Amino acid sequence: MAECVKVCTQNFGKGAQDIEVYKKLGGYSNISERLFNMSQFELIDYVQRSNLRGRGGAGFPTGMKWSFVPRGTGKPVYIVVNADEGEGGTFKDHFLMLEDPHRLIEGLIIAAWALGSRAAYIYCRGEFLPCIEALNKALNQAYAAGYLGENICGTKFSFDIFVHRGAGAYICGEETALINSLEGQKGQPRLKPPFPAVCGAWKSPTCVNNVETIMSLPWILSHDPSDYAKMGTPRAGGTKVFCISGDVKNPGVYEAPLGTPMMTMINDYAGGVVGGKLKAVLPGGSSCAPLTAEEAAVATMDYECLASMKTMFGSGAMIVINDTHNMVDLLNCLGNFYSHESCGQCTPCREGTGLLHRILNQMVAGNGHDGDVELMQSLSSGFGGVTICPLSISLGGPVSSYTAKFRADFDEYIAKNPEHAKPRIQETSRPGIFW
Repeated sequence: MAECVKVCTQNFGKGAQDIEVYKKLGGYSNISERLFNMSQFELIDYVQRSNLRGRGGAGFPTGMKWSFVPRGTGKPVYIVVNADEGEGGTFKDHFLMLEDPHRLIEGLIIAAWALGSRAAYIYCRGEFLPCIEALNKALNQAYAAGYLGENICGTKFSFDIFVHRGAGAYICGEETALINSLEGQKGQPRLKPPFPAVCGAWKSPTCVNNVETIMSLPWILSHDPSDYAKMGTPRAGGTKVFCISGDVKNPGVYEAPLGTPMMTMINDYAGGVVGGKLKAVLPGGSSCAPLTAEEAAVATMDYECLASMKTMFGSGAMIVINDTHNMVDLLNCLGNFYSHESCGQCTPCREGTGLLHRILNQMVAGNGHDGDVELMQSLSSGFGGVTICPLSISLGGPVSSYTAKFRADFDEYIAKNPEHAKPRIQETSRPGIFW
């Protein structure tokens, strides 16, 4: 396995939580005249040439996203860091903040200069107490050293960062629900447009970026943008921090260039599949369609390849599943999670995810019936384009792909019910709702 250039994880295990250690490792070297002599548009162009794309799942070009933020509106520009990380199988941001919080602060200063922002909010999942403590300690050190606050580093530029602790709602990973929660409102998604870049937090221009996206900026600025661009694929530059979990020998956080073969990630980085043969891989977290072992053998970890295979790159959270598992059990677990985490704002999501979970729960309990798979497929096919956010699709998409690729697992469970050929009986107490 060739040695990979480390962009975001180079300080892991080196004690970089302390500002003096971070500075000895080259930290805060970008916060200098070179940065402050660049105009906003020069810096945005610099990031665009690096080909950095958002690392939170959508993969939108970062420099282009920054260019959408309007200038001269008379309103403040806010930066919001999405550190909620509620997707099943995702844990990279947790470790990035815990191991190297000053890199996030340095990246935010760079982003603030590009956007003309004077305040940033790190929206952190409430359960991440060690991360929150590490961030607050690092912020206090950065303020004391003059990197934050009024007239940072002797310039006329002032910038503040605040850590906001969320309440543990998965839906607040969606950027508009996150903004609502940040404002003290109910964590529910907003209709778009208007988009946050124009009307976000407190009805002001707001740029929402992932932790890893912001933490890539110090490396990019200290090198030529082409150095970052050439490490990835033609359409997405740089490295990616992957989290690999499931049936592998060495689950954990790994950094590798975009475009790395999936089996290289599983075998060379994570030590290979354990407990059986490879059955499926979820390439980007629990909401992604699974790849079979045959598909995984030819897949590469980048946006375009996985999209062409009708799944998603997501946040790079690979969940490896061996052949001792029945996919109905996994899907039932996802059904429980997504139906519980629905904010309830949209009827198709509120009722549909719950109904899908009840069907799966009955199947796992040995009460499956002929036609259950077709009913689930019909339900999930109706989720697209009828809700404000894609939470319902996060369950509906897997239902469609699991039942198509692993139909034998579902038939096996249905066959356990000796009366599976009989039609289901509808509850009379709740018209229109099964079970």
